[in-house]
Amino acid sequence: MELAEALSDRASSAAPGLLAALLRRESAEGAVTVRITEVEAYSGDGSDPAAHTHRGPTSRNQVMFGPPGTLYVYFSYGMHWCANVVCAPLGDGEAVLLRAGQVVEGIELARGRRPAARRDVELASGPARLTQALGITGVDNGVSLLDNRSGLSLSRAAEALPSSCIRTGPRVGITKAATLPWRFWLDGDPTVSRFRGR
Repeated sequence: MELAEALSDRASSAAPGLLAALLRRESAEGAVTVRITEVEAYSGDGSDPAAHTHRGPTSRNQVMFGPPGTLYVYFSYGMHWCANVVCAPLGDGEAVLLRAGQVVEGIELARGRRPAARRDVELASGPARLTQALGITGVDNGVSLLDNRSGLSLSRAAEALPSSCIRTGPRVGITKAATLPWRFWLDGDPTVSRFRGR
């Protein structure tokens, strides 16, 4: 299945397919590529009070309503950027938060962007760290990850992951609908966030 087609599915179904996908940023500084290791789905059907689209379209969340494959970037807690891949049919308001990844290209550039990281495994381990390593900010909100015109591109893993490699559990860092098992991660990967119940 092509990536664009896969992203047209509901966020909770598309999310596991983003594991091991490659998110690449090309800039004047060089290129950084992150292999996605942890994601979290947010539904736009009105049943998910933690989704930014729960109350309908606003100027802040408009990007989440599509099209699939668009990058939705928001500022969290007034401190850092978080990146999401828009999913589901146009107008549904669903996205997958990119929670963690492993830098597989451009590690020196990523280190420069993340000087607080003590080890390379920490460079993109967490939503804010991931955006910092890739140099993603609010300027990137609304760009397509599928046409490679913005310098940001997303590609699927070369081979499908066996289901035995994927774990799922409650979402974290939220208070509403946190028990939905819509967080997905690569089993045993050291970049995955550390949370109880994992």
